Amino acid sequence: MNIEKVILRQIKMDLLHPFTTSVGTEYDKDVILVEVQSANGHSGWAESVSINEPIYNEETIDTNWPMLRKFLLPELLKAPIGHPREVSERFQSIRGQFNAKAAVEQAVWDLYAKEQGRPLAEVLGGTKSSIEVGVSIGITESEDALLKKIAGYVKEGYKRIKVKIKPGWDVELLRAVRRRFPDLEMMADANCAYTLDDIPRLKQLDDLNLMMIEQPLAHDDIIDHAELQKHLNTPICLDESLHSYDDVRKAIELGSCRIVNLKIGRVGGLQETLKIHKLCQDHHIPMWCGGMLETGIGRAHNIAVTALPQFLYPGDTAPSSHYWERDIIHPEVRMDRGEMKVPDQPGIGFEPDIDYIEQLTSHKETFTPKEMAVRQHD
Repeated sequence: MNIEKVILRQIKMDLLHPFTTSVGTEYDKDVILVEVQSANGHSGWAESVSINEPIYNEETIDTNWPMLRKFLLPELLKAPIGHPREVSERFQSIRGQFNAKAAVEQAVWDLYAKEQGRPLAEVLGGTKSSIEVGVSIGITESEDALLKKIAGYVKEGYKRIKVKIKPGWDVELLRAVRRRFPDLEMMADANCAYTLDDIPRLKQLDDLNLMMIEQPLAHDDIIDHAELQKHLNTPICLDESLHSYDDVRKAIELGSCRIVNLKIGRVGGLQETLKIHKLCQDHHIPMWCGGMLETGIGRAHNIAVTALPQFLYPGDTAPSSHYWERDIIHPEVRMDRGEMKVPDQPGIGFEPDIDYIEQLTSHKETFTPKEMAVRQHD
């Protein structure tokens, strides 16, 4: 692939409803979109999943932009790309910056799939024609409000409900949900809100037939989760702790988790995702795809990944209308009775709504190989 141009755009979109977890509330979403154009006239698209504050990981929208323009894009544009796997190889000398790396690498994968005339899911090795859909519910103002939300989502056909919890908003709340919905496929997401001192409290969740408890302990921990798992019958799922193949390998070897939440941005892109997928296959560890309140562009990448065979549980892949009054793709992501069709069109299978994206754009910058060469020389 001869990449002719890379365009960065920053947009802001208002969420339909505030989304609250144990670490904060989001009302809107700033997004960096990456468009990679080839000499053949194709464009690959992706987005950074970073948010405005460093409360999920250390990256933010404000740190991603200079990282992209000063370090990552010069590496990308220094020579033609033979295969998308080469992108992560070029980025190896740059530590961390997983969200920013993934945004570039995913755009190249989309471009590659389009130039091959094949769906991205197929290029990655996906085997599913449709995927099951789950939904994540933030912390609500009351128990009744949560129960009403769940009832609505069950009626819509979602295959799995994820409930955000924190100390004081956990055991009794989930008991109330289980009484109301005895057969509900339900999991709890703690977003790092507990410590090993909370083992007695967390053990009470074993009676509630949860699918899993996601990331109960610290964001950078693997050791204590292994200790916690010894005390729980409910499977632990890790999210924030896993940034690479090696992190997942260590967590499996230590017994820190029985399920893996995969977020493409968190692990630096699709090549690392494929390595982790193979590792989980080999060790019979179920996977599912987490969400970061993506626009339709990021959501399309998540759909492609969820088509891989080891993604055995519904992901946080709710349709566009769950988050946005209007999404930035055509057609918007839709769900039918709890399932989504995996696109069979080339690339991510959705077309960016360029006119609307331009309306939302607050900052835009274009990069070419020639320009990058001059910058590097200077």
